[in-house]
Amino acid sequence: MRIAIVCIAIFIFSLIFPSIGQADPQVSGRNAVLIEQSTGRVLFEKQAHDKESIASITKIMTAIIAIESGKMQEKAKASRKAIYTEGSSIYLEQGEKMTIKDLVYGLMLRSGNDAAVAISEHIGGSEEGFVYLMNQKAKWLGMDNTHFDNPHGLDSENHYSTAYDMAILMSYAMKNETFQDITGSQTYLSENRTYSWKNKNKLLTQFYEYCTGGKTGYTKKTGRTLVSSAQKDGVNLIAVTLDAPDDWRDHISMFEWGFDNYNMETIAEEEPISYRFSQDTEAKSGYIQHEITYPLRDEEVSQVTNQLYILENAKQREEQIIGKNVFYLNGKQIAETNILQEDHGQDINHQSIIESFLSALQEVTGVSATW
Repeated sequence: MRIAIVCIAIFIFSLIFPSIGQADPQVSGRNAVLIEQSTGRVLFEKQAHDKESIASITKIMTAIIAIESGKMQEKAKASRKAIYTEGSSIYLEQGEKMTIKDLVYGLMLRSGNDAAVAISEHIGGSEEGFVYLMNQKAKWLGMDNTHFDNPHGLDSENHYSTAYDMAILMSYAMKNETFQDITGSQTYLSENRTYSWKNKNKLLTQFYEYCTGGKTGYTKKTGRTLVSSAQKDGVNLIAVTLDAPDDWRDHISMFEWGFDNYNMETIAEEEPISYRFSQDTEAKSGYIQHEITYPLRDEEVSQVTNQLYILENAKQREEQIIGKNVFYLNGKQIAETNILQEDHGQDINHQSIIESFLSALQEVTGVSATW
């Protein structure tokens, strides 16, 4: 009887005082992070900045460098070193020539270590030369706690990253349409094979309908590692787990929690604004350059504030940018956009309308038009 009364009391209390949002997701991984793709906002983290071995999720970096090299249609020749690289393989034969494009598919879908070495030797001139490119790219992306020692992710004391850094890498890579196509492919048939490669990412192929891509990894020392992306109702999320025995469930749990708790809210629109330098001066006009959306919980929407920063000599400036509109959440800056002189804003809007019309005219008539 006492238990029943307690249960009823808890139920009534939950109706009167409903909890805001849900409890953080429970993950098996030693390290984990969930971010929103376009802004990089961290929605959930668990020891996300600890340096750890990462295994084959390394290949995300190998793939994006290969794609950006502009050599996807070139053929790489498989060396003896490539074919004898231990671990997962697409079974290249020594001397076999395969396009970089096919090798990247083999790299991402089947996690071919031989493909990783073949790519690195062709694009970097040597595996060491390619690793240099990987570390330069990591530095450029702000992956401050990352160091690569090889293009495939086999264990090495000098090969490590963090859950957060790998999320930043995946966020960058997913801006590339070719990478999106490759990581989002369930199967692929190489010109050199009579059978298709099936993607090892079971979130994509079996378990989660909103998954858009990712990369698996495993070594005995490192455990299971996983990077994945998902999209639902206009929200794009990236999840990373390191040393996670139940990683498929971890990622689904993080994604569902993220989708349930956050929406992409518009906090700024492209529109005219008025501003004053003081209450005694007349109102002046400007134009917000870009629309800004940001992932927010329902209760956070009203907590977003903004501050206009206008240059005092704005009216005399010839440049179109006269200031910034900066947005804050609980005192922390989360986004900003330029303020343009009003005539510049109108000119840009007018120009974009004309350009859209001319583009549509060209599609219909096949004749290029200028103005």
